[in-house]
Amino acid sequence: QVQLVESGGGLVQPGGSLRLSCAASGSIFSINTMGWYRQAPGKQRELVATITSGGSTNYADSVKGRFTISRDNAKNTVYLQMKSLKAEDTAVYYCNADISTGDAGRVRRYYWGQGTQVTVSS
Repeated sequence: QVQLVESGGGLVQPGGSLRLSCAASGSIFSINTMGWYRQAPGKQRELVATITSGGSTNYADSVKGRFTISRDNAKNTVYLQMKSLKAEDTAVYYCNADISTGDAGRVRRYYWGQGTQVTVSS
């Protein structure tokens, strides 16, 4: 009933920029924290950035100063602006959202998107 659909991944040269988007749809009562995670080949999935419904943000040390997370609550969408990309940013990027559904939002759980590939290479 709830879907998260990511877009915006691709191939970019080192030092380049990309903007990821993730739109939530379905029978949504409210969306709490939204975030981005990534998983590189052979590595565990790791946190990239999160943003609360009030706009408070949190970033992994490895992306601070280069990535910016934002959201449009009216569109149920979260964005990740990535600048100064490095080869080590290459990974599948996943959107995650804490979403309440049902009457008065009584059902609350985390949802994941399908992932979008980001490749940083010359």
